[in-house]
Amino acid sequence: MACGLELLSPLLCFQLLGTSGDNMQYHWDLQTDNGTWTLQDNGTQNNASVVPVHKIFFSLDYQHVRVPFEITLWIMLASLAKIGFHVYNKMPTIVPESCLLIFVGLIMGGLIYSVNDKSPPVMDSDIFFLYLLPPIVLEAGYFMPSRPFFENIGTILLYAVVGTMWNAFGIGLSLHGLCQVKYFGLQDVSLLHNLWLGSLIAAVDPVAVLSVFEEIHVNEKLHILVFGESLLNDAVTVVLYKLFKSFNEMPSIKLLDLLAAVGTFFSVGMGGVFIGFLFGMFAAFTTRFTKTIRVIEPLFVFLYSYLSYLTAEMFHLSGIVAIITCAMSMKRYVEANISQKSHTTIKYFMKMWSSVSDTLIFIFLGVSTIGNNHEWNWPYICFTVICCLVWRALGMVVPVYIELCK
Repeated sequence: MACGLELLSPLLCFQLLGTSGDNMQYHWDLQTDNGTWTLQDNGTQNNASVVPVHKIFFSLDYQHVRVPFEITLWIMLASLAKIGFHVYNKMPTIVPESCLLIFVGLIMGGLIYSVNDKSPPVMDSDIFFLYLLPPIVLEAGYFMPSRPFFENIGTILLYAVVGTMWNAFGIGLSLHGLCQVKYFGLQDVSLLHNLWLGSLIAAVDPVAVLSVFEEIHVNEKLHILVFGESLLNDAVTVVLYKLFKSFNEMPSIKLLDLLAAVGTFFSVGMGGVFIGFLFGMFAAFTTRFTKTIRVIEPLFVFLYSYLSYLTAEMFHLSGIVAIITCAMSMKRYVEANISQKSHTTIKYFMKMWSSVSDTLIFIFLGVSTIGNNHEWNWPYICFTVICCLVWRALGMVVPVYIELCK
């Protein structure tokens, strides 16, 4: 209302002074450089720069809302894709949801590339690690069954830590062996880069397996083993990824650097546990005083969990381990302090937030595939798929054999 009065005030002044029509010596012009209204002289102002009357009441400024507008559109696309996936009841039995979302991303990437004739936007790693990954891990950790998880923590760690490292080094070393064959022309790909790629694709994402488990109602132990391993292997993968990334930035790698990396691998995890438990206790203590203001109880759950993740990342610790520990701590202690309505709000908001983040990740995975910024090599791609299947199968069989021999 105040803005409208500011725009009307000069017009009222002109009327009071008896000026109108062509006799008006001054006019109001919209300066596009700073978006403000300024008084200009007709004698020195070019007629081409005068803003028509209709633009005063209707104009388009896409750049002003570009970022939130595009983010909203992507989230809308992700939500509509999930609706389309679940409308057809037989679709989940034919193809996993993640594969369908990647396919949607491929279509969108192709459309963007055909219209702009340039590569589609690629998701930045900071956006993934700081905004999209935390909701997914928080939802998984908060609704993790605590008792069966800790009863089988040894087996879960065997699968998550040993199995993931087995996959990462096995795939990386196998690809490095392929690169030594001169026929394929991959001699410029170093061992470190192959291990770096191996750390990225070492973790298994058993979303489809877990959905099948829920349909056939498998026993609780098998479900918690797969679910717990899928939760912790992401933390191991991120730690390996960052270690290889730091090695890649070093001019030379010495034995002391390797020993420091081994120590860092364990200190990062334990530090994440400490940070997560600390923020979980802060959340439990804070929610003891929210009985008279229940409406902000869910906010503390989200803020403390996200702060645990950011704090761990700030100290170069495992943010995934921190937010998992914080979520499990809050689940145990905060639930006793908050109301039932707050619990319902937390439940559905977490699941919604996690679902949107997961959907955006798979869609952008398909979008980023389209473009001319890739170096395509069929032998390397095919051998990577084979190595994934072989080393992941061995990574499951060997720990199972060790577990059965106890």
